[in-house]
This record gives sequence, structure tokens and C-alpha cells, in this order.
Amino acid sequence: LNGLKGIRWLGPSEIRQIEPHCAGIAALHVPEEGIIDYPAVCRSLSADIQERGGRIETGFEVTSIEDRNGEWVISDGKAERTADFIIGCAGLYSDRVAELSGSPRDVRIVPFHGEYYKLRPQALGLVRNLIYPVPDPVFPFLGVHFTRMIGGGVEAGPNAVLALAREGYRKSDMNARDIWDALSYGGLWRFLRTHSRMCAAEMRRSFSARSFGDSLRRLVPDLRDGDLEPGGAGVRAQAMTREGQLVQDFAFARGPRVLHVINAPSPGATASLAIADEIVRLVGAA
Repeated sequence: LNGLKGIRWLGPSEIRQIEPHCAGIAALHVPEEGIIDYPAVCRSLSADIQERGGRIETGFEVTSIEDRNGEWVISDGKAERTADFIIGCAGLYSDRVAELSGSPRDVRIVPFHGEYYKLRPQALGLVRNLIYPVPDPVFPFLGVHFTRMIGGGVEAGPNAVLALAREGYRKSDMNARDIWDALSYGGLWRFLRTHSRMCAAEMRRSFSARSFGDSLRRLVPDLRDGDLEPGGAGVRAQAMTREGQLVQDFAFARGPRVLHVINAPSPGATASLAIADEIVRLVGAA
């Protein structure tokens, strides 16, 4: 159980004691479950890096990576930076950046757009904690769930539909290169054939607030359509194999003096320090 304490099995009456509006025939109670204020984590990490003499640069789009006489040269087409060892954590572009340094794209990032709703103030009492469904092993996505947020409020979602841009945070966002990259990949078509029913359900949730609400009511039956209002959206950088399987674990591409994190599934932000420990171990073994 990954060192978590106090986990216990709940029956229907025990579920109601913790979450009076939640329905279920059984549940796992995880008292140490929580969420993280990741922007605050990033600010703290940034300060730590700079206090130790590190430098953080933004707005530097990596367009080429070359090995010149045992030294890496990283360019954005205008300026160059050099490195003895590269650790790549490029998220939505991790496969492309890894390919620039010579790593084959054995898996490809296929972006999935996830939309959220928020509970209106009058409905916040319906959810006290974090409520998640039991994962269905047949389907590759967890399903919609409820999350109490750091700044207050409750977020509900997300769904998962194919994004038409790697940074497609709106339904209307499109990028020709990203669309071609996804549609020309045989793994995506194998995925769609295998999970056609699930994909259709995800699309319905994307365009129908009632359908989205029906999915949420499986967890909290007292939820009404009027209790929901549109929330934000995100894009999941999902690695997919050529066989159409989603990579469910952390994936790395390693080479001489280079290590790329290709896939960092949820809860990647919450587990970021543990992932860093694994990166350090892998670099040390290189």
C-alpha cells in the first residue's frame, strides 16, 4: 500500500458516515489522501535551485540537440546552450525532444483534452473529501471524480477526449502538425477500435452537461444539474504504444549522457519529489 496508513474497507453505512451524500456498495477509505498546491511547489523548487547556483530560463523552445565532441549543444534556432548531461522532462513534447537527442519514438505522446465542472457554492456540502470511482480494468481512464481544491471549492471531472493540439486547452484549439502526428500513428487507431464504446461516452460527456452530470451522480446521487458550472480544462500528455496501449506507468528513454522522462501519469505532480529521486538514481547508474 505504498506506506499509507489507516486504509480500511467501508460498507454502505460507513461510506455515509464519512460522505453523507456518496453512494456505493463498498469503498476504500484513505485518510492520507490529499492534493498539492503545485504552483507553490514550483516556486519553492525554483528558489532552491537558484539559491544553489542554478539558472532557470523560460521561453527557450528546443529545436535541436546535437552531440558535438562529447558535449551536448541545445538550440532554439537563435541561441545555444551546452550541457554534459541532459535530463528531459518536456511533458506534452517529451517524445519529440527525446527524438532530437537520438532516442527513437518507441511510444508517442497522444494528447487528451480533459474538461472540468465546479460545484456551485450551494452544493459544496455534497462533497467533504476526495471521491474517486473504482478503476475499470477494461477502460484506460479513471473516470470523473470529485476533488476538494487547495483554495476552496470542489472540482468535478475530468472527461478525456482526443485533443486537436498538444496545447489544446480549448475545444477550438487546433494544430496541423499535432493532428497529423496523432492521426498518422497506427497506435491511435488501434486504441480507438479497442475502446470505441468508451470514446463515444467521453465525447457525449464533452458536449452534454447532463451526460457529464449523470456520470457524477453515480458517485453523488443528490447532485443536480443546476449544482454544476463550467470549470477549467487540461491536456493529459499520454504516452501510447504502437499496439494502442496507454502507458500507465512512468516511462524513461535513456542513452549516453541523456535521460528523458517520456510519461509521467497522474499523480505526477504530487509524486514529483519521488520521481526526482528515481531520476537521480537512474542518472547515477548511467
